[in-house]
Amino acid sequence: MPEQEIERLSMTTEEIAAANLGTAPKLNDQVVLREHDPRWSEVFETEAARVRESLGALDHRVEHVGSTSVPGLPAKPVIDMLLIVPDSADEPAYVPALERLGFTLVIREPDWYEHRVLREEFPDGPDRSAESVNLHVLSAGCPENDRMLLFRDRLRTHDGDRALYADTKRSLAQQNWEYMQNYADAKSDVVAGILERAAADAG
Repeated sequence: MPEQEIERLSMTTEEIAAANLGTAPKLNDQVVLREHDPRWSEVFETEAARVRESLGALDHRVEHVGSTSVPGLPAKPVIDMLLIVPDSADEPAYVPALERLGFTLVIREPDWYEHRVLREEFPDGPDRSAESVNLHVLSAGCPENDRMLLFRDRLRTHDGDRALYADTKRSLAQQNWEYMQNYADAKSDVVAGILERAAADAG
């Protein structure tokens, strides 16, 4: 049975600290965006293959999400991936295997769909198109899965919404933010509008 939808509100400093395992990294600066790099899709494919192989018989699905998954969008050089598993709260089912690949569990949000984030940092180098991977883990049937994929697909296929989102990102990136989450939360109204149009067209 699908989970009930949980509204995502702007996170307070206390909530950001509670979600992070260890000290929440502060930005205290502007957000540096890059123009879309076609190599980002190649990084995703490589990392997705590693994840799929490591999880073996566990029922799972891996998707490229976030701005690096949309040609034409500026983005931080961080590859966002969505991993859908039977139960994201069951960390022993997937975390040890991913840790062996170099991922580290950095975020745990039991009150928001049992969301988990594992991060893999890439070594510095001139040939690196991406700095890291954020692997978002959610359970099958979670409404956020559909929301993330609907948003990605809308931006891939609708020039107007893609341009709107790109302009919003560039404008907000010029402000100073204490946490990267604050920057993400500031885009919420624009994201909600794009999702409403996508849902209307799909319906």
